[in-house]
Amino acid sequence: MDSLELMKSLAQPSPSKIILLVLDGLGGLPGPDTGKTELETADTPNLNRLAEKGTTGLIDIVSPGITPGSAAGHLSLFGYSPLRFTIGRGALEAVGVDFDLEPGDVAARGNFCTTDKDGLVTDRRAGRIPNEKCTELCRLLDGMTIENTRLFVRPVREHRFIVVFRGEGLNPGVSDSDPQQLGATPKAVTALQPEATKTASIANKFLAQAKSILTEQHPANMILLRGFSERPGFPAMGEIYRLKPVAIAVYPMYRGLARLVGMEILNSGTSLEDEMRTLKENYSAYDFFFLHVKGTDSAGEDGDFERKVRVIEELDRALPGLIDTGPDVMIVTGDHSTPAVLKGHSWHPVPVLLNSRWCRPDRVSEFAESACASGGLGRFPATQVMPLAMAHALKLTKFGA
Repeated sequence: MDSLELMKSLAQPSPSKIILLVLDGLGGLPGPDTGKTELETADTPNLNRLAEKGTTGLIDIVSPGITPGSAAGHLSLFGYSPLRFTIGRGALEAVGVDFDLEPGDVAARGNFCTTDKDGLVTDRRAGRIPNEKCTELCRLLDGMTIENTRLFVRPVREHRFIVVFRGEGLNPGVSDSDPQQLGATPKAVTALQPEATKTASIANKFLAQAKSILTEQHPANMILLRGFSERPGFPAMGEIYRLKPVAIAVYPMYRGLARLVGMEILNSGTSLEDEMRTLKENYSAYDFFFLHVKGTDSAGEDGDFERKVRVIEELDRALPGLIDTGPDVMIVTGDHSTPAVLKGHSWHPVPVLLNSRWCRPDRVSEFAESACASGGLGRFPATQVMPLAMAHALKLTKFGA
């Protein structure tokens, strides 16, 4: 019996409510000037009070030493082993913008990027162009037919877009064109298995046409593709945990992931206050709330230590409104670490706090990496967050005789 089957056998409905607050890329590393991480630097009296009255620890998203992607991180937090349940970024983004993926479709995530006169990538995100510009550029690329395959190009947010390939004989087993570094040329897409040869050929022809079309569109004069994938089939959270789960997230990828595990999706504005207001307005209708905050990760990826501190402090100031809803269980954590000093995801464990009436408070009085390392929960796999949440919400029956 695996962990999801165990949860399904033990789960019982109850009126108690759980809030899972995910600060994307929360974990950090010490800055060179202060020797403190972003979370340790931030002024967080409300998070600290939650930690003081709750219990804390560190979680490994995949396993020690493994750097997780965002999909793997969130799947782990929802209780799905990222080694067993996998999904490509393209399908995630497509579902997130409500694109109806059909059987046989292959979706890829795209970045508008900047290249110099020699074709070298100088900015993988094209300066995070405005949403309106992204929409305009997507219209230029949309509607191609290549090798009897129709291509759909849709905007996501800022520099991000999706391209969906629809035709016969497609296979997602191809490599990315994104070199994942500056000063390199975009890569050719290659087939990783014989069945994907046609998909690779179409993708490369699309990249060539996009380069020609965008040549005068500085800073977004080229595109990068990654995460070729099909829509997977995951068991639904509602069936596993006997919950009515809902997601409140601004970025399409996280909405898409939540939809794939069976959550309902609520629309809100783009600010943190909008997200929290949406939760309060719908609090009576659900018993599990996934609330996602993206700004911590974006700041970390940009290498902006101070901005990441400010995002954490903004969340802390808004936290009393969330606490006032009176959840039976509240968990605050991240889906991975994104230290500003590394400008990207990292393998470092992520701090987690659990607050409920039934927890055993530890001696930790600060929500930060070094403090949580001595917390009562210890260091444990992220897939165990949901069982802990369910137990503290009194939603699990006894195991065994």
